[in-house]
Amino acid sequence: MKIKGGYFFRILDVDLTRGESSVRPFDEAFALQYIGGRGFGARILADHIRKSRKRIDPLGPDNVLVIAPGPLTGTYLPAAGKNSFVTLSPATGIYGDSSMGGVFGVELRQAGYDAVVLRGRAHELSALTIEDDRIKIIPLPEARGMNTLEAESLVREVTGDEDMKIASIGVAGENGAVFSCVNADWSRNAGRIGIGAVMGSKNIKAIAVRGSKDLPVADLKSLVKMAREGYDELKAHEFFRFWQQQGLMSVVDYANTMGILPTRNFQETVFDRADKMNGYTMEERYKIGDSACFGCSMSCGNICLVKEGKYRGTVTEGPEYESAAMLGSNLGASNFAYILKANALCDELGLDTISTGSIVGAVIEGLEKQILSPDDLGGLTLEWGDEEGILSLIEKIARRQGVGGILAGGAREILNRWPGLAGIICHVKGLEQSAYDARGAISMALGYGTSDIGAHHTRAWTVATELENGMEWGLEEKADFVIYHQTVRPLFDMLGVCRLPWIELGFPEEYYQRYYHAVTGVDRPLSELMECSNHIYDLTRAINVRLGISRKDDFPPSRTFDDPVPSGPTRGSVVDRDEYERILEMYYRKRGWDSDGRPPVEL
Repeated sequence: MKIKGGYFFRILDVDLTRGESSVRPFDEAFALQYIGGRGFGARILADHIRKSRKRIDPLGPDNVLVIAPGPLTGTYLPAAGKNSFVTLSPATGIYGDSSMGGVFGVELRQAGYDAVVLRGRAHELSALTIEDDRIKIIPLPEARGMNTLEAESLVREVTGDEDMKIASIGVAGENGAVFSCVNADWSRNAGRIGIGAVMGSKNIKAIAVRGSKDLPVADLKSLVKMAREGYDELKAHEFFRFWQQQGLMSVVDYANTMGILPTRNFQETVFDRADKMNGYTMEERYKIGDSACFGCSMSCGNICLVKEGKYRGTVTEGPEYESAAMLGSNLGASNFAYILKANALCDELGLDTISTGSIVGAVIEGLEKQILSPDDLGGLTLEWGDEEGILSLIEKIARRQGVGGILAGGAREILNRWPGLAGIICHVKGLEQSAYDARGAISMALGYGTSDIGAHHTRAWTVATELENGMEWGLEEKADFVIYHQTVRPLFDMLGVCRLPWIELGFPEEYYQRYYHAVTGVDRPLSELMECSNHIYDLTRAINVRLGISRKDDFPPSRTFDDPVPSGPTRGSVVDRDEYERILEMYYRKRGWDSDGRPPVEL
């Protein structure tokens, strides 16, 4: 198969320690096997680990950070603005990746690169600038302590280029908070697994990109035609307009109705004040505009402004569902103005909102149940819905002040300090659980348990389908459905597109096969592309096995088994441990992994 477009066949390799950069090519076989984005990142990271003679510290100079868009990124297709960050996660100690929307990845492609690899550590806090073939490491010590927006403004001032696309970290990344983010385009984040901390460990405050190249496309005429068809199909969907109005905030009501909304640290699954923090409240009182990633007509970003009260003047793009749920109902808070303030604060400091809400919730429950005392927390007292106390603790976490220094270490460090919280902190492999309770849906529990990065919903969001199908859905079907999600969703990351048109508006997967054909000139069936994605899941599992992961780590949080849902539609639900063991065995067998979870791929 001859590739006629989609790639520049160039990987930029930056040695921050030496202050040098080089461009290395890759061949067609590499592009066909790993496709791009997450696939490129996983292969580069795997090769780096395999060659290493010692265990790599995620926050040490020996770790690498791979930044990779996909072959569809920037091609004016629906939602084709995605870019993957891949590294060893300081939160989990294993494989980690995060997908960022916006326009940063598009600009990276226009600079002529299919991936960027950062190695080593700059001698002082710096900005990395990429302007086509001009690569610079610019010392920026004055940026220390700046929030993400301040750092972005400083880089524009230093470079004299107002139009550079910039990804930056806040103080949380500088201070090594293991769930710190990389921020771009105001509120687009590469979050969850500590990308910000890895950038901070490399003394890189910001990466600024400016590109001038046309993207290589094999059949532009066909691509334009298919893109128009895709946009028309999305626009014709009955929920398209509603999606533009509320975006992911529409999920608040759905999750509450289905009994999966995290409430008071996942103790409960319905929130009696959910109507105070839902999409309608946002629309009626706070929303002032829409925003979208590159090429996306869904415009799921909500620009919100607090117009009165003590948080007056707070403006942010957000929240989306995960942020609203984890900083709102999960902490017993319903004041939407406060949620906006907490969301904006996390973005500016560079903290992942899911992990932040999870850890703060565990602290409150720990105090409530007297597992923790104020003395344990340096005199801290905190209750459900304590807005000012929560905001203050968020600041402490980002700055590693007092007890914030422990909490910034994430679930693993917290449990090392206070093992009594084991039944309270909801995590898998050290990554705190996303904002969907899994006690009524064993497929969701399996998705969390077997996710290669930890308890994150982006690998397999199966909870809605299982709850809607009810008890008639068998274990075999549920295992198959999890594997299907874990295959198609990472494929989107490899191609460089967003999953939301597919999951929310039913946009057919077949479109992406046609897009791939038009861009690259390679006519491959969707099943073959899916097999490439499946191989990457085996590869990331092989990375994790090498780093010590096995069957014992593939279980959802203990609360999923031990604490029946107290009320609501899923009242009394827990996942049966024996049943979970059976579905896990099925899952391994279907994936071709052995009984301890070892895949057929080795490093």
